[in-house]
Amino acid sequence: MKHAVVIGSGPAGLMAAEVMAQAGIKVTVCEAKPSVGRKFLMAGKSGLNLTKEEAAPAFHASYTEAEPWLIPILDAFGPEAVRTWAEGLEQDLFTGTTGRVFPKAMKASPLLRAWLMRLSDLGVTVNTRWRWTGWQNGALAFDTPDGAQSIAADATILALGGASWQRLGSDGAWYSVLLEKGLRLSPFAPANAGLSVTWSTFMEKHLGTALKSIALRSGSYASRGEAILSRNGIEGGGIYSVSRGVREGQPLVLDLAPDLTVAAITQKLSKPRGKATLTNHIRKSLKLDAVKIALLQEMAMPLPNEPASLAALIKALPIRHNGLRPMDEAISTAGGITREALDDALMIKALPNTYAVGEMLDWEAPTGGYLITACLATGAWAGHNAAARLNA
Repeated sequence: MKHAVVIGSGPAGLMAAEVMAQAGIKVTVCEAKPSVGRKFLMAGKSGLNLTKEEAAPAFHASYTEAEPWLIPILDAFGPEAVRTWAEGLEQDLFTGTTGRVFPKAMKASPLLRAWLMRLSDLGVTVNTRWRWTGWQNGALAFDTPDGAQSIAADATILALGGASWQRLGSDGAWYSVLLEKGLRLSPFAPANAGLSVTWSTFMEKHLGTALKSIALRSGSYASRGEAILSRNGIEGGGIYSVSRGVREGQPLVLDLAPDLTVAAITQKLSKPRGKATLTNHIRKSLKLDAVKIALLQEMAMPLPNEPASLAALIKALPIRHNGLRPMDEAISTAGGITREALDDALMIKALPNTYAVGEMLDWEAPTGGYLITACLATGAWAGHNAAARLNA
């Protein structure tokens, strides 16, 4: 029986293991941490958004860097396939109003338990606390609790993740190992990252509060959603969606009243304000909540009295910041193994029978189900291709 080794136990690695085991390949999964799927479980703490139900063109467009090479991979294992797979693990799902798909349990642990049981039934072996260190005499080398170990593999799937959330296992240590092998790699960069902001003491009482019904733009990237004012800056899906523009050096502007035009805001602000302060006039005229007005004052004091100028500021408030939060805090990372280093099967050209999947690859997508779907899809793609090659 042919033997494949999967290094890394996130969704991409476990999916590759499942596919190969179903094809009759003996599979061993090696994980550096004491337990599997740690980042997957962390994602589940906020609801485990598995995928996004939307038309294929819109779904594909979220993977800006990867087109067109990722499209056939996503078509082979896209949102419908993700649903079918999860339901096959007896996980009840539901679709939110925005098309995002979640387990009804709203966490990852039940799905992961069912998945590991399926893998066990398929004969997959899981070694934890096995940290991959490269190759030695043609075999895969590991540091383990029992000392140095090596495994000879007919096929290897590298599923070691990106370079964020190091404590969960994605430490990017593989980068230097593959660089020494002459692979073409793109530098890591934070993706879906929060923003660093140094707040004045005036903002203390608003930290931890959500900015709702806002729109954000940075360069060509725009989002409509929510964000959280944290002690370190601004977090949440709204800012994550435009963080790439910030990373590329574009200014960030925030629309505090996305449902109103500049003209409509100007008209409302032009009404007599009597003895009301400008702050109260803004609040009463536009129904802006306290946190929006506080942010407006924080970023643009002194505010203009002229209605048209104030309206323009409310529609495009420049956000002063100190750049993105550190890469280890990012939801995901850009960079990694470039498309040029891989063949169409996701096999590394310089390393025959060695494949790379998930966030090790140089692609980028927003949160909202796109990240997990692409990890599952690339794992399935490499697993199918590796199994076909071995069985041939």
